[in-house]
Amino acid sequence: MACTILNIQASARHEGSVSRQLSDAVLEQLNADAIIVRDLTEGVALLTNDWLSANFTAPVDRGPKEREILALSDELISEIKSADTLVIGAPIYNFSVPAVLKAWIDQVARVGVTFKYTENGPVGLLSDKRVIIVLASGGTKVGSDIDFASGYLRHIMKFIGITNVTIIAADELGANADSKIAAAQSKIATLAYEGVAA
Repeated sequence: MACTILNIQASARHEGSVSRQLSDAVLEQLNADAIIVRDLTEGVALLTNDWLSANFTAPVDRGPKEREILALSDELISEIKSADTLVIGAPIYNFSVPAVLKAWIDQVARVGVTFKYTENGPVGLLSDKRVIIVLASGGTKVGSDIDFASGYLRHIMKFIGITNVTIIAADELGANADSKIAAAQSKIATLAYEGVAA
């Protein structure tokens, strides 16, 4: 069964980035048929008043200006829809996600497109997908009280409908980095391809 992976990278560092290195290891382990790469450090627009106005204009009423404003968001969401698995590589900066990753989240969390409101609360519209989140940190322990990245990312994925989430952590790399990276690599080695039913 064909497997398409969307690889999202958020580390400002390219050479020597642990999150990028481990994300590459995930890609090799899963052996995808196709990989879509989205390096967020190449630029993700922040939300603006014009973006919000365009987003809350009914699709049938949007003109060329509104469609142009939402073009990047549409493209990013299309990438998610095209993928069976998302592999998100991110460092933890100042206890949370990098600003570019938050900007990506703002672009893809769109009411009526990736989630909807119901009388019982919001419901995600993206399902039958898997997310593997690779986190690296210098001093923040993933899962601790000062980690505002892993829980947030898990919640956002559920918010848009994705509940199959695995977190690979190479954390507190300020000490004993080699052994912690090796432990993360061992966890990656246990990952298996999970097909999505047609």
